[in-house]
Amino acid sequence: MAGDLILVLGDQLTPRLSALRKARKGRDLVLMAEVAEEATYVRHHKKKIAFLFSAMRHFSDELRDAGWDVEYVRLDSDANTGSLGGEVGRAVRRHGSGRVLVTEPGEWRLLQDMRGWQERLSVPVEILPDDRFLVSKEEFAAWADGRKQFRMEHFYRGMRRRTGLLMEGDAPCGGCWNFDAENRKPAAPDLFMPEPHREEPDRTTGEVLDLVEERFADHFGDLRPFWFAVTRAGAEAALAHFISVALPRFGDFQDAMLRGRKFLYHAVVSQYINAGLLDPLEVCRKVEAAYAAGEVPLNAAEGFIRQVIGWREYVRGIYWLKMPDYADMNFFGAARPLPEFYWTGKTDMACLAAAIGQTREEAYAHHIQRLMVTGNFAMLAGIEPRAVHEWYLAVYADAYEWVELPNTLGMSQFADGGLLGSKPYAAGGNYMNRMSDYCGTCRFDVKRKTGAGACPFNALYWDFLVRNRALIGDNPRLGQVYRTWDRMAEEKRAAYRESAAVFLSGLR
Repeated sequence: MAGDLILVLGDQLTPRLSALRKARKGRDLVLMAEVAEEATYVRHHKKKIAFLFSAMRHFSDELRDAGWDVEYVRLDSDANTGSLGGEVGRAVRRHGSGRVLVTEPGEWRLLQDMRGWQERLSVPVEILPDDRFLVSKEEFAAWADGRKQFRMEHFYRGMRRRTGLLMEGDAPCGGCWNFDAENRKPAAPDLFMPEPHREEPDRTTGEVLDLVEERFADHFGDLRPFWFAVTRAGAEAALAHFISVALPRFGDFQDAMLRGRKFLYHAVVSQYINAGLLDPLEVCRKVEAAYAAGEVPLNAAEGFIRQVIGWREYVRGIYWLKMPDYADMNFFGAARPLPEFYWTGKTDMACLAAAIGQTREEAYAHHIQRLMVTGNFAMLAGIEPRAVHEWYLAVYADAYEWVELPNTLGMSQFADGGLLGSKPYAAGGNYMNRMSDYCGTCRFDVKRKTGAGACPFNALYWDFLVRNRALIGDNPRLGQVYRTWDRMAEEKRAAYRESAAVFLSGLR
């Protein structure tokens, strides 16, 4: 009897995968494939493609060492069809496989494609749940049922109780669920700043880098230097390094931004978690253990764990609950094209140049740079949300649609009208000046509110609020802001609107 064909995707690099648990060593065949379709449906950052291809190649070796029969199709194989469906079909015909097993993908478009494979291939195709997450799609739907509003904080408290992380019985450690108010300190340039764990490319990674350089030369971003870990051991070393040298100060300064300091105290392990090289619950247990041992303060441990069992699980639940319509939401009706400087980084606005510049270099920017710099600007300027979404999906090494789309359309752009968040994350130049040192070297003056040379965020902030007042004017969290606007002199209000119009008219 023919064995099964087990397809393992590039973001499923764990031996605990549900499809592998159902397979049989010595009888079934594992298929892994580098395909052009997945590398180009958006123009992914060169470092992102290199990371995934190298991690896939190393994982295939890990599976072989564990006794699996593995067929690995490289991108430059002469017979490569360029699509996952094509490679599965080729493998089924070559080996006479009796069935295809695959763990469900993290993107709606790929799941829809997989659902048609059985008819196209004339063999049974079983799509298994992805139980690497703590909450199933069905459990999240049950939590969401009947709620008029979804709020991550409510979901997060349930996750703390469910996992027992940072809990003392039924109460949170320290008597508080959320220490976010303590995690907003601006950083000083003279603080010690650790660097993330870096690894030298081995021979396999070197071959991948050469391939990416040849095949994806016109994609966004710098390919070299390349320092990401591409194995499970490397990812675990990166996590251990973060916990020991950066986590103790992560909480205090997780919202801070400094010129020339790309990473501050951030973990830079999300790409490893999202690709399967690190288990999210195990990561949180190690952070909790560091707190219990007195090695890190509670606000740091809680702030990190909230990102993993709170936001990460929450946005995945939103994604599967609301797709496919979620991708087309545009609450504000924003229609402006994405400015060219999102791809080049060439702008006189120092904050945007810094965030986009390091994104080009590293395929990384931390969450405040994404939310309050590039995301905030796009929302204030009225950039079309789907274009913003596709940019974020392309440029970051940790971006997969299930996690990126709700963070972009919901949290960053408020394009879902408040389903995910309670208010738009809108801010003017004062926020940038308070949380970063970008403004000190900027051509624009953050203290000038309007006119030539004024920080564009100042006028854009008020212009955004005024032009969208019919949609968000009754939001209780914006009441004081609108009262401030109403008390302004008419001349001052007109100057804000005029300055915003002048800036937007020159935005290309």
